Amino acid sequence: MEQQLKRCPVGIQTFSEIINRNLLYIDKTEYIYNLAHSEAKYYFLSRPRRFGKSLLMSTFRSYFEGCRELFKGLAIEQLETEWNEYPVLHFDMSRAKHVDKETLEAMLRFQLGRYEEKYGIFNEAVTPNDRLTSLIERAYEQTGRQVVVLIDEYDAPLLDVMHEDGDLPVLRNVMRNFYSPLKACDPYLRFVFLTGITKFSQLSIFSELNNIKNISMDEPFAAICGITEDEIRTQMSGHIDNVGQKLGITHDEVMAKLKERYDGYHFTWPSPDIYNPFSLMNAMADMKFKDYWFGSGTPTYLIEMLRKFNVAPSRIGNSKALASSFDAPTEHMTSITPLLYQSGYITIKDYDEDSDLYTLDIPNREIRVGLMQSLLPNYLNENTEIGLTTMAEMSAAIRRDNMNEALRMLQEFLLTVPYCDNTDYEGHYQQMLYIIFSLLGHYVDVEVRTPRGRVDMVLRTATTLYIIELKLNRSSTAAMHQIDLKDYPSRFALCGLPIVKVAINFDSEKRTIGDFSIIDS
Repeated sequence: MEQQLKRCPVGIQTFSEIINRNLLYIDKTEYIYNLAHSEAKYYFLSRPRRFGKSLLMSTFRSYFEGCRELFKGLAIEQLETEWNEYPVLHFDMSRAKHVDKETLEAMLRFQLGRYEEKYGIFNEAVTPNDRLTSLIERAYEQTGRQVVVLIDEYDAPLLDVMHEDGDLPVLRNVMRNFYSPLKACDPYLRFVFLTGITKFSQLSIFSELNNIKNISMDEPFAAICGITEDEIRTQMSGHIDNVGQKLGITHDEVMAKLKERYDGYHFTWPSPDIYNPFSLMNAMADMKFKDYWFGSGTPTYLIEMLRKFNVAPSRIGNSKALASSFDAPTEHMTSITPLLYQSGYITIKDYDEDSDLYTLDIPNREIRVGLMQSLLPNYLNENTEIGLTTMAEMSAAIRRDNMNEALRMLQEFLLTVPYCDNTDYEGHYQQMLYIIFSLLGHYVDVEVRTPRGRVDMVLRTATTLYIIELKLNRSSTAAMHQIDLKDYPSRFALCGLPIVKVAINFDSEKRTIGDFSIIDS
């Protein structure tokens, strides 16, 4: 019988509502206390979208407004003794996506106006930065207490124009002017906290505010957003049991599925494993394992930046980066790595202190599948939906160890795909296959090193390891000959799986598989 537990707050980002409705809250209040009582005044936190930043800001707001009753039973109740009430100015910039200069300024005026009305300010003839200055000073004068400023998703108005040379400078100047009073108003400020996806140095809008403490990669705050495995086991154990009962699997099997799909994030090193909170809460509420994060939308800016940097799908993960690269200015980026990291598409998997090198990779299955699905239209044009159906059928065939049937399906499907640019080179088909096999949920890698050369592609399923060699406008016989000549299978002799050699020849004129051959090694 299912346990009666607190419901998961799916899509709810207001702390007071979660508490008042007796919904499940993963206790992060110790972080709130530690930051509020530390030596610094200005803080910045970078985390991917839908990772709990807004809930964190809402919790800060309730704390600084002195709402002691909301924190009953939470960690901070045993830490805080004063519970002072401060004037709080909370700005949510996520409302300003896909906007022009005029719309952005109107949004700022609207958010300022709500607080100006509260503090009796009726002067709309000044610029947003002057109005912010006046507002901070008036709130301080009326309450006799320093002001708390919370700015959620500070970079939201700029993300969708990061790849645009025209709009980015215009909107960046608007935001720079708006944030500029924060330094001059220092005597009137108790605490300033900003969240976003991109780090502040990347968008060059805080040139005047040079005293921000960036806690994005600080080990003590690694788990300030997201949910750790320990938090799941201690605060969500009953929910795991309920899912297991519903699906007829054990507690450990539920944890394994959650880990495969939603775990794997590290925002510093060392770090506990962090689960995506949006996906995790949805999975608990629905009692299903689905790709929730990507289902909520793929940011346009990401796809555009991948195109701008001409990033092959197979090169998105499994990379190295210096610590300094995470702060490279967006306008002058030579690599998309920092943006992929901050957006949550790759994450830290290891760190070498001697070389100051981070190892980065795609966090989990949800991100890998969702990312590849977003890139698929670049290879299938408008036939993406039919392509996904074909891939589902291919997946079933491969699970039956019938690679022949899977490749026949792909061969027939590609004949229906309209002409696509850049199909006259082998790499196009290599990346297309990489995306397809990734979408099937299998391990796949390209250009795998062996003692005698590089294998075009290696695919590993639960039962078989496939060595795949590709040719363009030649023959599968030539591809198979290369596999045998360079003895690629010997490199994988200890993998513990049967090895199958797959030779595929693509026909650029027909834009599909010309012929293929499959031989057990």
